[in-house]
Amino acid sequence: MAGCFPGFTERPAQQRLAAEIADTVEARAILLAEAGTGTGKTFAYLVPILLSGARTIVSTGTRALQDQLFLRDLPRVREALGVECKVALLKGRANYLCHYRLEQTREDPRFQRGPLAAQLQQIVDWSRQTRSGDLAELDGLPEDSPLLPQVTSTAENCLGTACAFWNECFVVRARQRAQAADLVVVNHHLLLADLALKEEGFGEILPGAQAYVVDEAHQLPELAAQFFGEATSLRALTELATDVIGECRHLAGALASVQGPARALELAARAARAAMEVLPARGTASRALAAVDVESAFAALVAALRKLSDTLEPLREATAGFDACRLRATLLLARLERWLATPEAALALDEARADAGNAAADVDADPDLRVSVHWYELTPRGFRLQRTPLDVSEPLRAHRERSHAAWVFTSATLAVAGSFRHAARRLGISQARELIEPSPFDWPRQALCYLPPNLPEPSARDYTRSVVAAILPVLEASGGRAFLLFASHRALREAEDCLRDAPWPLFVQGSEPRHALLQRFRASGNGVLLGTASFREGVDVAGAALSVVVIDKLPFAAPDDPVFEARLDAIRRAGGNPFRDEQLPQAVIALKQGAGRLIRTETDRGVLVLCDPRLRGRSYGRTFLDSLPPMPLTQSIGDVAAFFAGS
Repeated sequence: MAGCFPGFTERPAQQRLAAEIADTVEARAILLAEAGTGTGKTFAYLVPILLSGARTIVSTGTRALQDQLFLRDLPRVREALGVECKVALLKGRANYLCHYRLEQTREDPRFQRGPLAAQLQQIVDWSRQTRSGDLAELDGLPEDSPLLPQVTSTAENCLGTACAFWNECFVVRARQRAQAADLVVVNHHLLLADLALKEEGFGEILPGAQAYVVDEAHQLPELAAQFFGEATSLRALTELATDVIGECRHLAGALASVQGPARALELAARAARAAMEVLPARGTASRALAAVDVESAFAALVAALRKLSDTLEPLREATAGFDACRLRATLLLARLERWLATPEAALALDEARADAGNAAADVDADPDLRVSVHWYELTPRGFRLQRTPLDVSEPLRAHRERSHAAWVFTSATLAVAGSFRHAARRLGISQARELIEPSPFDWPRQALCYLPPNLPEPSARDYTRSVVAAILPVLEASGGRAFLLFASHRALREAEDCLRDAPWPLFVQGSEPRHALLQRFRASGNGVLLGTASFREGVDVAGAALSVVVIDKLPFAAPDDPVFEARLDAIRRAGGNPFRDEQLPQAVIALKQGAGRLIRTETDRGVLVLCDPRLRGRSYGRTFLDSLPPMPLTQSIGDVAAFFAGS
């Protein structure tokens, strides 16, 4: 390795992790491994996996990490080891161009003029030369382009083997390459789809996989809750209506029968969104349905969706497109009806049956309704209806046991105060090998943790202004070069107002695409970036451009998160302690992620500023501090100034 990588350094922690992974793969065991920043965990699992010859799935948290692993790290390690093996990169179908959907979009008058017409032509030109169909190849196409969902397929609207482009399908080809590979790089969403054998009718990604490596494993339980749940959205409903009308181009006379029901569905969906305008941005289904006009609006939506489904029934044999639309209508109707059957309604039905003396009260009730939370989220012009399971440990355990493979779960933030208890419980792991390798960086020399004194309680009205006042001397000592991470967008905007006249370039989350914002921040040399929770992880700014990370509040989950609140209630009903068992460990892991942005290389130096006075004033503050890397603590701004003066 040292002969192939300039600047490669021997890292004993990396070697210990690699050896433990090799043993785990050989024994087909389970490993929980926390590897602090700088350990080099990517190489630590790639080397033993490649040398073992085991057929392996490596899963990462994001598509960006997927691309980095496949395009940069994996080829270099293979070359260094001289190992010949087939590798494949596989993403979800939303990342691949769909030939059928592209042809449909080219015929849509909405995209034949204006700025979207130029984007569509760019996609068409690229489609004639791409071999992979991976939309990441398209430079210059905005990530939020409304064309992207138009030219990609979903599990619901894919025509499958009935599609005229089946033999040219980029998704099919990508999966075929994965089937033939020895090592496949996926992301967590695709991993979960494979485990549940639900991935859009294509079967398993890699039959007979002997090893799974789950990188950024702390993200898996939350993503699993999304995956094993269900979602319905205004966009899905209106796209169905649009696709039904579009399909009429292929069947003479169909428009007369389907236009009315399709338009009625679109109007009913938009009427439901209008009725929800009185609601908070998110909340439970029960709260939504208790509001005036909301329940009746959803009853009308159900009726419109059922009418469209019935209208499409006799057209199923006419075209593959109408058959797919009929299936989508049926699936959306079932999801909507399940969302409306709230857990409270199911429990009330049970109680009523019990009162009536029905001993089999639970026989025909859906058990999932009692172990899931039904909730909604509003966007400026849409809605999303979610049904999320409260506990995914059992399906994760069942799928893992069925695989009969080795499993490696690794992350820089998997343990809480030296214990894997929380992670193991959420992943459904009762027994596993464990390894904690602290970051090899010289934290006592490279970093300092500053706890500003005399700040008010986080609930105080002037808290954010007090935080800004407390960190201004830090920014003066560092010359900017800081991330300021806030618990809410409201606090971020308030801090932006306070810092508008500051002498450092100000970069604010949401003002431009994330990658462009980070690029300009790095180039500035002395910028101050204001962000929220999304900047706590997956952001890598090495070197002097980032020398301060400020966290305004301990990152406890938002009190208006209906899934989190329901999870806490379930723990309480089971006799557990919601704060100790869920709130505290989740917040500790989130804080560790934020702190991990500070020191990225052996030469970085920086100050972590934790503003929340509860770190000193509450007994649980010690749990947070004990989970951080071993850096000196201070409440003196003089120590901060001296730290930077000695840089």
